[in-house]
Amino acid sequence: MEKWWRSSKMVILKFYKAPGLKTGQLKNKLHKVSQIEASVTDLETELCYYVETLEPLQEDEVRILKWILSPPFKGECLRSDSTFNDTEDHAIVIEIGPRLNFSTAFSTNVVSICTTVNLNKIIRIEVAIRYRIKHKGRLNKKKENAIVDVLGDKMTECRYIKPIETFDHGFRPEKWFEVDIIKKGRRALEEVNLKLGLAFDDWDLDFYTELFLQKLKRNPTSVECFDLAQSNSEHSRHWFFKGRIILDGKEEKQSLIDMIMDTQNYSNPNNVIKFSDNSSAIEGFKIPILRPTKTHECSGFHLEDIKQHLIFTAETHNFPTGVAPFSGATTGTGGRLRDIQGIGRGGHYIAGTAGYSVGNLCIPGILYLHLY
Repeated sequence: MEKWWRSSKMVILKFYKAPGLKTGQLKNKLHKVSQIEASVTDLETELCYYVETLEPLQEDEVRILKWILSPPFKGECLRSDSTFNDTEDHAIVIEIGPRLNFSTAFSTNVVSICTTVNLNKIIRIEVAIRYRIKHKGRLNKKKENAIVDVLGDKMTECRYIKPIETFDHGFRPEKWFEVDIIKKGRRALEEVNLKLGLAFDDWDLDFYTELFLQKLKRNPTSVECFDLAQSNSEHSRHWFFKGRIILDGKEEKQSLIDMIMDTQNYSNPNNVIKFSDNSSAIEGFKIPILRPTKTHECSGFHLEDIKQHLIFTAETHNFPTGVAPFSGATTGTGGRLRDIQGIGRGGHYIAGTAGYSVGNLCIPGILYLHLY
């Protein structure tokens, strides 16, 4: 048994495979790097699989894991050490991998496969690409950073300065705090805007300062400020679609969202709300509902006949869910909650549906129908 998997609990195992990129991909990367630094002569690649386990793996478990990670029909091709020759001069190794603040879709799928074959010790697997760049002369830091930018996707990937020893990135959620608008006024909101990256503009800062200072007469919390930033963001409010449209130097009378809403004036007459915020509503029914006797304090309930209109909103979340399955799906669910409640007073979330394309989740007693 090799010594590198004889370790304490929650260890990171490393497996290497070369080459890391196919011929066409490698040629494309080399071309981009050569445009930045003409002295680059060659480019080698390898993959590094980082495997996090709850406890040390046995020899047969390592053999099964290698079989899972190896390409079909190529046999076992993974090594426990790097395939690069580190003795050669005028070469630099740059490693690009996924950001560690979320598990990737790749990790979710591979861990699911491991669970299926009873490799329950494995909890996360991420794969990084290591580039060995051969060059003449010396690469300065500016050129090196420029090369890093073209080798990876800055949104989802980052450079690993040294091999990963843990997936714990060290960041911990900060405790909520009170934003002291009562004493500091608008400046307090400006500070939390910068601290939390809320992207409040001058209109937002003025509006929320007046709201809490003059009307509510209390300080908001950091959680409330963050929630306001999300609920009033471009993603939620679609300010872009409400902007002016100028075609061939002539301004249109309606914005894009106005044009969309205008179609409802010539369609079904049962529209009650047309694209208010991020949802619409159709005529509902008068039904008996339990309502609290008092809304400002704890009280009993009474039965009341109230007409409730129907809201149905859909959330498309292909990209974030594809990159980060769990957090992406959670964001999609939260988006539907926000849209229904953001339509106005009286918006109540009753039920939600979500559809995701997945493999067999191995839930006992559940039969999966695979559609082709």
